[in-house]
Amino acid sequence: MVRQAVQESGCIAVSCQNCGLYQLCLPMGLDSADTALLDRYVRRKRMFKRGEVLYRAGEKFTFVFAIRSGSIKTHISTDDGRLQITGFHVPGELLGLNAIDEKRYNGEATALETTSVCEISVDCFEELALQIPSVHYQMLRMMSKEIRHNQGLMLLLGKKNAEERLATYLLSLSRRFAMRNYSPTQFNLSMSRGDIGNYLGIAEETVSRIFTRFQEEGVVAIERRHIILNDLERLSALARESYSTTAQVIPLLRNPHSR
Repeated sequence: MVRQAVQESGCIAVSCQNCGLYQLCLPMGLDSADTALLDRYVRRKRMFKRGEVLYRAGEKFTFVFAIRSGSIKTHISTDDGRLQITGFHVPGELLGLNAIDEKRYNGEATALETTSVCEISVDCFEELALQIPSVHYQMLRMMSKEIRHNQGLMLLLGKKNAEERLATYLLSLSRRFAMRNYSPTQFNLSMSRGDIGNYLGIAEETVSRIFTRFQEEGVVAIERRHIILNDLERLSALARESYSTTAQVIPLLRNPHSR
């Protein structure tokens, strides 16, 4: 009966075992049967090249996007044409949920590099939530995280200086990669210095200058877009955050390509 409903709604079966998000589905509290159901609700997978747009502001809300690999930036435009970056998103994160209320996307999402995403149609997503009660709770958790993120961004822009903002941003990326069992100390910065500055509310030249100082002091090592966080304790001090919060990611350290 479930399979018939899925087919009638136009959802195409795709194997979640081949998706980088498969292990992220399990902590939602889904058992093996629920995960199989989730597998059937994923409509299709798509690849976006750097600079390609997933959705634009004002477009009808049709898909929720789950990032499998790569990275995406979201941004909005002001009435006078200025652009404000609202977030950078990494594998394991969902995009589009903030369009649920108005049924239209309220910003634009652009691939920062070659990026693979899963697409779940809105109709399928609603059916999925009805079939799996734990999905409702997971959606509430994601909304809660979004609120907490916005509160943190307000603190970042309102109370911290440029150096503290950049240090806090690097620690945030570290934690997010660690949550997905990637290295919390070595990763690529797919976003430009200008984009980072736009997001943090500081000039591009200031971002470059602080990165240079961090590197000279041995806090980080940078080669092109690859960055190594050499001293998380020092970075935490620069961000004015407790080291214990950052230290929690260390046991998860491993190379994503290692076995």
